[in-house]
Amino acid sequence: MKHITPEDFAKAEELSKSAIVESLKNPSEDIAKAIMLAAGMNPAMLDLQKNITTGTGLVAFDLQAPAKNLYPVYTPIRNKLPRVGGGIGLATNWRQVNAIIGSGFDGSGWVAEGQRAGQMSYNTSNKAASYVTLGEEDAATFEAINAGRSFEDIEARMTMRLLQKTMLKEEMGLLWGNNSVSLGTTAAPSLSASGTGATLPAATYSVICVALTGEGWKNSSLANGVAGQKTITGADGKTFVLNGGAAQKSANATLAVTLGQTLFASVTALQGAVAYAWFVGIAGSEVLQAITPINSVAISAPLATGTQAASALTAADYSTNTLAYDGLFTTAAKNGSGAYVQYLPTGTAGTGSVLTASGRGSVNEIDLMMQRMWDTFQVSLSVIFVNSQELKNITTKCLTGASGGSLLQYFNDPKAGEYILTAGGAIEFYYNPFMAPGAGRRIPIMIHPNVPPGTIIGWAADLPIQYQNNEVPNVAEVKTRQDYYQINWPLTTRQRQVGVYSEQVLAVYAPFAMGVISNIANG
Repeated sequence: MKHITPEDFAKAEELSKSAIVESLKNPSEDIAKAIMLAAGMNPAMLDLQKNITTGTGLVAFDLQAPAKNLYPVYTPIRNKLPRVGGGIGLATNWRQVNAIIGSGFDGSGWVAEGQRAGQMSYNTSNKAASYVTLGEEDAATFEAINAGRSFEDIEARMTMRLLQKTMLKEEMGLLWGNNSVSLGTTAAPSLSASGTGATLPAATYSVICVALTGEGWKNSSLANGVAGQKTITGADGKTFVLNGGAAQKSANATLAVTLGQTLFASVTALQGAVAYAWFVGIAGSEVLQAITPINSVAISAPLATGTQAASALTAADYSTNTLAYDGLFTTAAKNGSGAYVQYLPTGTAGTGSVLTASGRGSVNEIDLMMQRMWDTFQVSLSVIFVNSQELKNITTKCLTGASGGSLLQYFNDPKAGEYILTAGGAIEFYYNPFMAPGAGRRIPIMIHPNVPPGTIIGWAADLPIQYQNNEVPNVAEVKTRQDYYQINWPLTTRQRQVGVYSEQVLAVYAPFAMGVISNIANG
């Protein structure tokens, strides 16, 4: 036992017996018992306290306040797009001059001596974008509010989370909202079978395909099936209907497959689709087997069971929503938009077409997009959004072979006598040389969780200098009739009901300043 100092006795005299027991939770047992003896207390009380607090469960509960919010709120598109208020009425309207057409030959401005030139003309059009409402609601009972006191402000936190969820849904809408591009009916698949070594049992298989929009890709999964149509019951008890983003299912196609062969299926790519759901099985019993970012699939293993049956899908097109506006991708995919939209060729079924390296540190397909946008409209993208898969593929293509070796940087401290390398990396910017002379642009490549693999999306935030007096400060903007607002509903039950809403529309004034590459295979 450690020697007891006079200071220990002084401390014992100053503290009450109960305070001593409390203060001795951390010191060593020998020191604690010595101090208790000096204070005239029975050291056995320390053992009794241990038994009470650990043996019987009479212990304190260390709850950290407030609750940890472990969910991502990543809305880069919402954050980047300008928000402009002042909207009124049912829609925002504008009139645009699409082209100024000279007299005679457009490439020849010559005029005869003493004579006047012909009069130029204009190509104009009227445009409109209707306001829609998006939002989310929640409720908390008075018991929950009172029980949470000193832990967190239930009402305030509820409103914060409502706003965050509304922003997340807005992010999806700004990217994938689809009011006008109907996918219609998916084409019947083309089937083939070949190869050896596969474990798919011999049988005559039937294949049905369903094309998916961006919303359809996000709303669908192998576990939960393809999203068709859903009836939503609002907090007011009224109902409305939302479409999940799926095209009408295709007719089935059948093919006999022998043991060892792989079954291959492909369909005609649909503009506006970014993924395809595949139902495979004996005719009449097809079930969901795969969702691919390309318009083909390869089935080489025994089929999974217990997933969604094709017979459960209503024969209807659920790719559009009347309550939505057109997002960036949909605006680009519209016929006549002028945007650059490229769907890579089907290629080998189940394999598809991949991005290709230029051999000069770039990607051919992206280079072509940049060049075409300059040649046609003299514009350049200012940002590119990709999935993690495409970021990896772009990096691989740009840093392959001789082009990659020259871009590797070595950092060496001459005093250390060794070299240090950092492994890994990604392409952060893509340089576009197709601009006005001396005005090339570094375009940031940003990863986005709501962009599916196999798709690249970009747009220009502004028009270049050659669009003088264009009256378009923002190529695309969120026009609001009433931006985020909170509604605290009147009390009708013993709970607080709250809604967060926004009345807005995505107005894209120059859709030709957008670029899309899709149907990209991994590799």
